[in-house]
Amino acid sequence: MKRFVLNLLLLSLLSIDLTGCGYTVGNSYQPDVQTVYVPIFENKTFRRGFEYQLTEAVQQKIQSRTPFRLAKGAEADTRLTGTIKQINKSVLGTTQFDDPRNLNLQFVVEVTWEDMRSGKILSQQQVPITADVVSLVSAASFAPEVGQSLATATKTATDSLANQIVQLMEMPW
Repeated sequence: MKRFVLNLLLLSLLSIDLTGCGYTVGNSYQPDVQTVYVPIFENKTFRRGFEYQLTEAVQQKIQSRTPFRLAKGAEADTRLTGTIKQINKSVLGTTQFDDPRNLNLQFVVEVTWEDMRSGKILSQQQVPITADVVSLVSAASFAPEVGQSLATATKTATDSLANQIVQLMEMPW
């Protein structure tokens, strides 16, 4: 009986100790940030239209996965800006008649998240290119023979990039 009471006491102390270690359930975001302004991403490539798709995907991910609200310009606490640096489309394999069988679409994007109240950069990335810029890469392959198109690959790549960008907004451990 005495052993049972000691084990129960040890178990309760251990459970109290573990709950105080700072663990949280779910994602944690900056508690002092309520709103985010996401202007249309800048596009430094010759391929037009991708900046609108990526901006829309990022805005949708912020609304669905974070507690942040989207706001306009000066009304927002923070600003998330991005620049599409490269868009590459390459052939991975061809048919016997040199028609593309598999293609690859790759985006390279730089993202900056800054606090508009203080001007401080809120970068969550461990190894950014510079102190205030984070570079992200996303790729998607597609096969025209089976009905996939550049549009489906673009959707896949932009969704992947949007997920990566929103993950940058999470607080580090």
